[in-house]
Amino acid sequence: MKRTILLTLIFSLGIIAVLLYFTIDDSTIAFLKSAQINYWFFALAVLLNFVYWGIWGLRLKILADCIEPPYKIKWWKSAKVVMANMFLANVTPSMAGGEPVRIYLLKEDGLSVGGATAAVVGERLLDATFLLVCFPIAFFILGSSVDSLPLRIGIGIAAAIFCLLLVAFAIAMKYPEKMKRLLCWIGVKLKRFSKEKKVESITERISEEVDRFHSSMMFYLSEGRKPLVFAFLATASFWIVGWIVPSMILMGLGLGPMFVQSCAAQILVVIIAMMPTTPGSAGVTEGGLAGLYAIFIPASLVGLFTVLYRFASYYVGLIVGAIFQHRMLNSLSKVPLDEK
Repeated sequence: MKRTILLTLIFSLGIIAVLLYFTIDDSTIAFLKSAQINYWFFALAVLLNFVYWGIWGLRLKILADCIEPPYKIKWWKSAKVVMANMFLANVTPSMAGGEPVRIYLLKEDGLSVGGATAAVVGERLLDATFLLVCFPIAFFILGSSVDSLPLRIGIGIAAAIFCLLLVAFAIAMKYPEKMKRLLCWIGVKLKRFSKEKKVESITERISEEVDRFHSSMMFYLSEGRKPLVFAFLATASFWIVGWIVPSMILMGLGLGPMFVQSCAAQILVVIIAMMPTTPGSAGVTEGGLAGLYAIFIPASLVGLFTVLYRFASYYVGLIVGAIFQHRMLNSLSKVPLDEK
């Protein structure tokens, strides 16, 4: 894990260094000397991350609260779960490392593994649905201006993967027994790495949790449609808050907020970053940012903007995530989660 984190940071910082080398020139220096830099906008960009995590915590609370009554999770506790997941999410491809952290912390708080998994998978499905709704709008706004062939290919592949994952989920929901057999087969193959050697206990546990997961997801699609609507509204809200962050960076540099173009660029960057490529999508995100923002901001400022934005979002998330993950995981055996 330490090696993965180190490689992620080296790769991300290396790409940023390359961007700075090729984009900073005399016009960049002249701009910085003459521009009215407003550092309050940079501070606001950092603070918006906490608003983003707070709304994400509200969404997780909405999804978790309705699965297995009388289980309830407090909003602050849910927000802490979200912030704790940011560390592993930021050092794994597609942010996949964050899901096990959220599931584990929800389980430790009293929710079943199947219920916690349903809540977390529900989050991913809401994200995918919202982003797929936004994707055509973003592509309409910026698509014709994207001249880079690799960037266009990356956007197309990412959108295709999104659609395939939604189809795979629909198949798994329609045929739960086949999903159960597949997971049991995987569980049996992996039992050699576990202290538990009884095949029956492994398959029974997997079967039980798959049934809970399936019933929880079916609940969302039937009686749980009302909380699902509220969770979708929270999803839209926290993504929009996140997409405002780069506009704050632009305003801090003395440029216009360019909300429409910036939000469109963020949608395309997020979809590209969701592809399982490098840990934390390091390099991929920086390249996508540079390619898309170069469409509507001066090329000499692209590298500087990328550095400031990645610090305000990625590196702040990495630091906050490390703090909360260390604190929560190390304290679980000593103090109940709701007492922290």
